[in-house]
Amino acid sequence: MSTPLVALQKPKDISLSEIEAELNQIWLDQAGDNLSPVATRATTFSMVIYEPEEFQQLLAALGFYDGPIDGIHGPITKTAVRAAQKQYGLRVTGRVDPETLAKLREELKKQPDDRVEISNLNMRGFSVSDAIAAQNPCRIITLCPELGEDEGITAQVSAYCPIQKSGMSGMVCCEYITLRGSKDAVHRIGDLVTSLMIPDLPRFVWWKATPNPEQELFKKLASQSHCIILDSCYFSDPESEFTKMQELIESETYLADLNWHRLSLWQELTAAAYDPPERRASLTEIDRVTIDYEKGNAAQALMFLGWLASRLGWEPVSYEEVGGDYDLKHIHFKGTNDRPIEVELAAIPVADPGEIIGDLIGLRLTSTNPNANCATILCSETTGCMRMESGGSAQFSRTEQVTPLPDQKAEFLMGQQLQRWGRDVLYEESLAVTAQALKLRQ
Repeated sequence: MSTPLVALQKPKDISLSEIEAELNQIWLDQAGDNLSPVATRATTFSMVIYEPEEFQQLLAALGFYDGPIDGIHGPITKTAVRAAQKQYGLRVTGRVDPETLAKLREELKKQPDDRVEISNLNMRGFSVSDAIAAQNPCRIITLCPELGEDEGITAQVSAYCPIQKSGMSGMVCCEYITLRGSKDAVHRIGDLVTSLMIPDLPRFVWWKATPNPEQELFKKLASQSHCIILDSCYFSDPESEFTKMQELIESETYLADLNWHRLSLWQELTAAAYDPPERRASLTEIDRVTIDYEKGNAAQALMFLGWLASRLGWEPVSYEEVGGDYDLKHIHFKGTNDRPIEVELAAIPVADPGEIIGDLIGLRLTSTNPNANCATILCSETTGCMRMESGGSAQFSRTEQVTPLPDQKAEFLMGQQLQRWGRDVLYEESLAVTAQALKLRQ
């Protein structure tokens, strides 16, 4: 379908009536063509996508990247990040951590104005994964803060029909509204954005950044949506962000963390290890836990620990950041009959980091009671069990390898999230214990 661009220059921003008029014209034009299949307009949900980070824009401006500006950390982006990190003397990980992002911004400021074509870099939001678009007719509103001066808000309005209805002549279509402007401009149009969310339909916000309860745009979107969706694998400081997220949940803001779904196989295999009656009775004997995760982000390790502790009724007592090569964290809990529980989280450097920052790579559950039948080792299929099996405990343990999910990308997990949205009590209970432990940090 056509993709008209509606642009108004500073100081006036785009209006709701102009955007709706463009959408209506698209559907009128489509309806006038009797040879085209009948397209169904947005009738299932609205989603606002906030894309804050300009990492691909910066990489392109500095000559490291020539792929699509789509906000996806794919292989081409990873290669470009590695090249930039090597060029600027940073730790080569292929990931845009806070240090890398700050360096890219610093280097861009050094470039002569005639070397940087800003208009060619501000291209985010032009594509949305079919995993999202395929979830029946919807409206997707993408907010793209841009590099450069404040020149007002522009809007691109389009429709995309990725699915032909089975056995019918109709099409399932999504309406796309992409709003662009400087960060200040985007953050002042909260009322416009919420007005574009279709009344009486489920409303989601995919906030591709850290939660910011003090920010006006975040607060406005949170108050008007049924669910705020985040992905903690990109949090630079998950310990602080989890505390904010718990406060939001306590204020009746419904949250979903895509990173939580990446733990499902680890949770299932852990639970299955204690399904046999003779092992189930030994659950209360567990008092030593080691969780290894890929260095760079502790979010998965903290969430898994919160899940385990919430299921076994453990109460956090202390939280110590030991540091060292493995960024060790020691957390103590009080279990059944006041049994002391010791937990160690270890950030393990790996030679070839995966696409998701902070993936779990190993878990060991044991007891100081030599007669307890509870020793269990889980380890990632890609990293093996060598570290978890050290110390001679492996021969007495039930050992399982965890096969990674076939697709851990945020876009794929988002498609699944849209099919099961609503309050996730298990997630909320787990996060509550995680936040309780984090408040004890020394």
